[in-house]
Amino acid sequence: MKWVASLGGIGFLRPAPGTWGSLAALPLAYGILSFGGFWFFVNLTVFAFVTGWIATDRVIRDGDDHDPSWVVIDELVGQWIALLPVGYGAGMMGADLWRLWPGWVAAFVLFRLFDITKPWLVGRADRMGTAMGVMLDDIWAGVFAAIGVIVLAGIAHGVLM
Repeated sequence: MKWVASLGGIGFLRPAPGTWGSLAALPLAYGILSFGGFWFFVNLTVFAFVTGWIATDRVIRDGDDHDPSWVVIDELVGQWIALLPVGYGAGMMGADLWRLWPGWVAAFVLFRLFDITKPWLVGRADRMGTAMGVMLDDIWAGVFAAIGVIVLAGIAHGVLM
């Protein structure tokens, strides 16, 4: 379970294991979206959430730390949620994923911003002190980042001007 929770050991990289976990999520998302499409990516995001929740619960059950820094499966899930608008947009428009590179950058930066600062629901989930809280704070950060990506895309494409 430690291998799953640490995303194959990526969580042990220093400094900033959460950032490493988020970075690792990017090429994985690109590969999944390229070869499996948007709905496969959505299904794998749900699978990663459930798997991450179980793995995190098992690794924190007997410890003093409810959210060890090396647990980064939650970053993968949150980062993938932040990328959902990019994957959907590329699929809907038939565009190459690389052409939406500003969306990839925005998703990464916004997700890390919300995950680090922990505003509102992100912070509330983080304070739960449970495996669900570990996963949920990154889900909220991913949702907020995804909304930000949509707003920025709307501005960039003149829809919201």
